[in-house]
Amino acid sequence: MAAPDIDLDCEYDYIVVGSGFGGSVSALRLAEKGYKVLVVEKGKWFKPEDFARSTWNLRRWIWLPSLKLTGIMRLSFFRHVSVLSGVGVGGGSLVYAATLPVPKSEFFNSGSWAGLNDWEAVLKPHYATAYRMLGAADNPQSGPGDRALERVAARIGRSDEFHASKVGIFFARHGEEVGREVDDPFFAGAGPARSPCRHCGACMSGCPHNAKNSLDKNYLHLAQQKGARILAETQVDDVRPLGEAGERGYVVHVQDSTRWWPRRRILRARGIVFSAGALGTVKLLLKLRQASMPAISARLGRGVRTNNECLIAVTTPQTGEDFSQGIAIGSVLHADPDSHLEPVRYGAGSGTWRLGMLPMAYGSNAFIRLGKMLRELLCHPLAYLRIASVRHWAKHSQILLFMQHLDSSLRFRLNALGGLASELDVGPPPAAHIARAEALARLYAEEVGGKPFTLFTEQLLNIPSTAHILGGAVMGADPESGVIDRVGRLFGYENALVCDGSMISANPGVNPSLSITAISEYIMAQVTPRSG
Repeated sequence: MAAPDIDLDCEYDYIVVGSGFGGSVSALRLAEKGYKVLVVEKGKWFKPEDFARSTWNLRRWIWLPSLKLTGIMRLSFFRHVSVLSGVGVGGGSLVYAATLPVPKSEFFNSGSWAGLNDWEAVLKPHYATAYRMLGAADNPQSGPGDRALERVAARIGRSDEFHASKVGIFFARHGEEVGREVDDPFFAGAGPARSPCRHCGACMSGCPHNAKNSLDKNYLHLAQQKGARILAETQVDDVRPLGEAGERGYVVHVQDSTRWWPRRRILRARGIVFSAGALGTVKLLLKLRQASMPAISARLGRGVRTNNECLIAVTTPQTGEDFSQGIAIGSVLHADPDSHLEPVRYGAGSGTWRLGMLPMAYGSNAFIRLGKMLRELLCHPLAYLRIASVRHWAKHSQILLFMQHLDSSLRFRLNALGGLASELDVGPPPAAHIARAEALARLYAEEVGGKPFTLFTEQLLNIPSTAHILGGAVMGADPESGVIDRVGRLFGYENALVCDGSMISANPGVNPSLSITAISEYIMAQVTPRSG
């Protein structure tokens, strides 16, 4: 979908860089406080009919604008981790599985923000607000993949720790018919019309039925009603303080993100909110620290976390059940006090992931892993041949998302070409092989009569994958311990805030979108309303 034209002014009270969970919260709450707000988003606008009907439609699914691929999924590859993230008006909410868990107490009492506040108590009302705004509801319908996970829970004696996921999806209520559009069910008519979920499994390739509560249907929609403007297909290239610490505002340089010959514009704002996600915000701030904003803390880029997770696909040749049916993540198993397992599905027709999968085989080096994989293929040739001949991969597969509370962190820096590069920071590197995840995946594979697979980057290069890259601009008591203070203000500058995944200062161990939303609500609650 082409970005709608807006009457673009040159001066604003706040420019918000990015429209994901933190940026959307910021846009609405600043507009409600009377500020003139512009949101700058490098991705495109999408209506339900604009999303890819299949992940094979790369132009509408993958974000690689240099090749004219302008979809909602971005793949980023680093030495220590591969990252899946979202792009578009609504940011990560366009591709996320809509799962909204609250982290355990350890999250609120560890990391660089520990001791800066009684976070669990202070954030409790903001989590409640985030639940309400994102339309959180318990998944009412389990799919084949959820029932298989329930059987795994019984096998390991954790049936009490298996439950339906709480998600930001609109489900049919009393008297409502699936597939029939109804007036806004969440904001007393102030939101857009919606259609109840059809459980088609297409949440992460872009909900085609107007059921997922992505940010363009709540925070951003309401922000626009309050006067906020959204400039899509545009990225921020430079931010220059007016005055030594931005006390007179900021000059913001932007350019087109989807054109080979981009237009450039210069805007001005009294304040700025960096909300471009962990990758976007950290990269931009690192660039600014080298040039126009040298007072940014030297801690920038440190404390990057991956939620200590891994992704394992289990594919079965059996045809008795359709594993694409349901919502993207319909259930969760707390496999032990530190570990969580969720079955993830894509809609029918979305089979591109199979191109990057190899039979799961872990070991200390590539030769051992390749040897184990070859032995597995030789021992079970017919099983793997049947799986290879499966026509509809999504109908026969579940991706198991395994997450842990156990902590380690990376550091991002700029390389010689101006891109991001990763290096080790504190603790062991993120692991491609987590023994607990491997054991659970094999149990799951037994339940569905399938085989486990991992991405080739894990098998050949021992590089783990994550859909939840966090940190890099963490909270601290001072510039020596953090990049922002406990209310999100960038150390060294005035009226400059960070509200996105880069501010997450400890390992949540669960899907982080709800926490980013709640912490952003807290930060925006500290901003004084516009006087006059």
